[in-house]
Amino acid sequence: MSTYSAPIKHCKSCGTAVENRLPDDGDTKVRAVCPACATVHYVNPLNVVGTIPVWGDKVLLCKRNIEPRFGKWTLPAGFMEMGETTADGAARETVEEAGAEFAMQALFSLVNVARVGQVHLFYRAELLSDVFNPGFETQEAQLFDEADIPWDEIAFHTVKHTLERFFADRRAGAFGFHAFDI
Repeated sequence: MSTYSAPIKHCKSCGTAVENRLPDDGDTKVRAVCPACATVHYVNPLNVVGTIPVWGDKVLLCKRNIEPRFGKWTLPAGFMEMGETTADGAARETVEEAGAEFAMQALFSLVNVARVGQVHLFYRAELLSDVFNPGFETQEAQLFDEADIPWDEIAFHTVKHTLERFFADRRAGAFGFHAFDI
């Protein structure tokens, strides 16, 4: 069980300083509760969604132009927005970060990162072109063979482990679904 909790200091409804305590409704977890209006504030995990874009035997990676991990390589991914499905968010992030044209494929990995309150989901994607138009969050978008991936320059453990599973599945000749914790 995770002990992660993001601090909430003031009620989002009325602005009063909250108290961290058990709510009066029978909940068994300590929550941020407003003593003035009784609003209970819940802190829930954030979803990070992205793709593993493939062109032939190569995978598309994006070099980050933002923190965290500025200058490191990653798959195109980011936080899911309200009103999106996970696939919609992954597609949007791939367009925003890589400017790629692609066909979305199956969900490939679900990675729990409980210590920071995140769940990362990556879809396989088939690139329809090897021409990219990266957005402001990306310094460059580049295709890599497995042997040429800058493994020591990968921005996030979730991306590294997802890529390792992707290449293992490709060598085995069949893609599965991978759920794991980091």
